Amino acid sequence: MKTPSIALKANAKSAVIDILNARLADAIDLALITKQAHWNLKGPNFIAVHEMLDPMRATIDTHVDIIAERVAQLDGIALGTSQVVAKATALAPYPTDLRKVPDHLAALAERFAALANQVREDIDATDEAGDADAADILTAFSRDLDKNLWFIKSHLE
Repeated sequence: MKTPSIALKANAKSAVIDILNARLADAIDLALITKQAHWNLKGPNFIAVHEMLDPMRATIDTHVDIIAERVAQLDGIALGTSQVVAKATALAPYPTDLRKVPDHLAALAERFAALANQVREDIDATDEAGDADAADILTAFSRDLDKNLWFIKSHLE
């Protein structure tokens, strides 16, 4: 007996799974990058930025879980191991020698913006593939990325 599944064409499911796994890798990478900055900040505004980054990380982690679960719902395999993420992330490598708050904020802003812009493209792609739910998941992620980018940029001005 065949078990019921989400009524999307196989090619649409495959396309959406590929997009979601790509963003999953980026989101996991961004979560790790955010923690890297959190641990290594030095200088004025340290505590404000340090305390700002933990909730950002938690928000990213929530989206990681939702994205991965959508992949599974589409009968795909969510690819989230450190080995896969290291190979698949589209984010620029994060410098591990940064210490000053403004340097971390600039590096974070660049990566948050890059992912936010990619996610906006993927909203359209998943919608065009016929998966409004995946587009909705990415829309929620986009809103949080944009909000957190605003917070980061506000510390730089």
